[in-house]
Amino acid sequence: MQDKGNVDLQDQRRRRYRAFAIAVGCLMLLLGASALAGWLLQIAIVISLIPGFPSMAFNTALCFVLSGVGLAASTLAGRGFRMAATVMAGFAAAIAATRLVEIAMLGRRSHNVDMLISHLLVPPDFIAEIGGGMGPNTALIFLIANFSLLLSLHFETSKSQVVQELTSYVVITLGMIALAGYVTDAEQGYRWGPYAAMALHTAIGLVFFGSGLLARSWWLQPANRAQIPLWIPAAVCFTGLLVDLYTPLGLANGILYVPLVLTALWFGNRNAPLFFAFACTVLLMLGFLAVRHDEAGFWQEIANRTITAATLWLIAILVFYFLRNHHNLEAERIRFGALVRSTPDAVIVIDERGTIKSFNPAAESMFGYSPQETIGRNIKMLMPEPYHSEHDGYLAHYRQTGEERIIGTTRMVSGRRKNGIVFPIEVSISVVRSGETKTFVGIVRDISERARQEERMKTTLAQLEAYTAELERSNHDLDEFAYIASHDLKEPLRGLHNHSRFLLEDYQDKLDDDGVRRLNRLVRLSQRMEKLVNDLLYFSRLGRQQLAVKRADIGLIVKDVVATMELLLEERHAKVVIDGRLPDVVCDAPRLTEVFRNLITNAIKYNDKPAPLVSIGYLERYVGQDGTVARNVFFVRDNGKGIPQEFHEDIFRIFKRLEKSQDSDDGTGAGLTFVRKIIARHNGDIWLESEVGVGTTFYFTLGRRREGQNAAA
Repeated sequence: MQDKGNVDLQDQRRRRYRAFAIAVGCLMLLLGASALAGWLLQIAIVISLIPGFPSMAFNTALCFVLSGVGLAASTLAGRGFRMAATVMAGFAAAIAATRLVEIAMLGRRSHNVDMLISHLLVPPDFIAEIGGGMGPNTALIFLIANFSLLLSLHFETSKSQVVQELTSYVVITLGMIALAGYVTDAEQGYRWGPYAAMALHTAIGLVFFGSGLLARSWWLQPANRAQIPLWIPAAVCFTGLLVDLYTPLGLANGILYVPLVLTALWFGNRNAPLFFAFACTVLLMLGFLAVRHDEAGFWQEIANRTITAATLWLIAILVFYFLRNHHNLEAERIRFGALVRSTPDAVIVIDERGTIKSFNPAAESMFGYSPQETIGRNIKMLMPEPYHSEHDGYLAHYRQTGEERIIGTTRMVSGRRKNGIVFPIEVSISVVRSGETKTFVGIVRDISERARQEERMKTTLAQLEAYTAELERSNHDLDEFAYIASHDLKEPLRGLHNHSRFLLEDYQDKLDDDGVRRLNRLVRLSQRMEKLVNDLLYFSRLGRQQLAVKRADIGLIVKDVVATMELLLEERHAKVVIDGRLPDVVCDAPRLTEVFRNLITNAIKYNDKPAPLVSIGYLERYVGQDGTVARNVFFVRDNGKGIPQEFHEDIFRIFKRLEKSQDSDDGTGAGLTFVRKIIARHNGDIWLESEVGVGTTFYFTLGRRREGQNAAA
């Protein structure tokens, strides 16, 4: 709400500046039109205002009309108004520039520019009666004023606006000098040399013109707006010049301009003291030139005014740096205020008595109080017991001893909302010292959600401990089962096997062929049952035994596996090749040996080709058929029958076989289950790609998973 109020106030001021500039433009138009009417109707009093005073030239009146329309149009929106302002200001500047060139080239008696238009509309005898023309001071003011207006119209930059503001100060100063010349009867103020003088109402109109330009500059740049009315420094300037013109030689005349420089303290533009120092320097010079000096005091007054100008510039520089530091501090205050208002944590400021001085919006949301309900009251209103009763004692102890118990630390306490609910908070308090005054800033964070999460975590941890104890008990039971299975369960199997063998050896000649066949079948089933039990026990141990990991050469592991399978390879006319170099990895070498042995064995056993071929290799980067990506991937590829897509998961189930191999009685169907378990223990993943009739490729990683995939457990 505060920021919005500042914006509204700024907009209101801009509207006032714009309205003032338009009003000045209209007054200039009215003044110029009145003077033109006086020329056309031959009314001398309108042209000179006071009998015997210099008259306003015809071109001067025309420039007032053009400049007034240009100033007013420059504040209106629309391309047409901008074009009108450009044309009007351009014509006025051209007239003034031509007049200055005429004065410089042809001298004071030439008035061709003034008479060029007036001779067409005004009788020559009336022109001869009035005489005069546009003075050089008037022409100079119209030239620089309209030029700055054109510059700001077509170059909308901060520099062009600063030029317009500085020009407006100069215009006001020169107009005030002319007015001061009329008040003090010092002709040098309104007449420069032997040329035409500036009329009284011309001087008044030019002061208004400068004020309108200044208002337009502040309208375009609100940051440069003045905080006091413009007539105050103008009055100081006018008074200073009057006193300067009537002060006896030897007095530091220009010191009277110090108040003008000091008025910059109330202006929004930090460059204002430099502008005022410049204007005062011009006034000092003009005040010196406006009076005659005898030879004895000439150099003394030059030294006097030089020291005065240096003093004014020194004061202006000091005021400039003061305003710059003030603006920087104000900007920091605004940024800090914005930070405090937007922070999600509550920020509360208290004094040494515990009285709340500031209460940000986050604190309102947290405690339920508005700032009006808290500011000016004791901070303990936000505390439950025992903090409520102990807080005043802590502050008193701190004032007496200076001992800091909680300042500079973060602690967990409790807060109390407006509805009486007590909730956990985290408080960090710091102290800000300003002279003998100490202010405490507290940053408060609501940790209710964190406390609830910690409570849930404690509950989860307790449940996890219970699950762990249950798992340990289950593992103990599993170990007991493994012991029973390895001894008690295998003992009857060995008895069945042995007795079947004894019957075959002792009574084979007494049994018929069917009896012998059944006994042999019984021997094979007991052997297979023992293998199943052994595989089941081995599978249970795989998930519980620690891995003996170390760096191993995979190429050597594969070569060792191939060497131990030499007989099987010869029987099946199979061949195992290594495709490229296999890297070294950190793994449990015996377990990885079992992985390759199972994969190579399956690739040979379940192969319908006359010359089975098994290829083993390594890929740094793998892109699958489904778009999945993996790195550091090993593969075992065969040219066998292939596996249909619907059975890609079934083959990893324990004791699950899709078909029997030629020597299927030697296996139990647990090999791939062991492979998946071993790879999972290495934090890896295994998958396959297969095409029926072409072959199968098993891929696996060690220590890394495929992107978007989970390792098999």
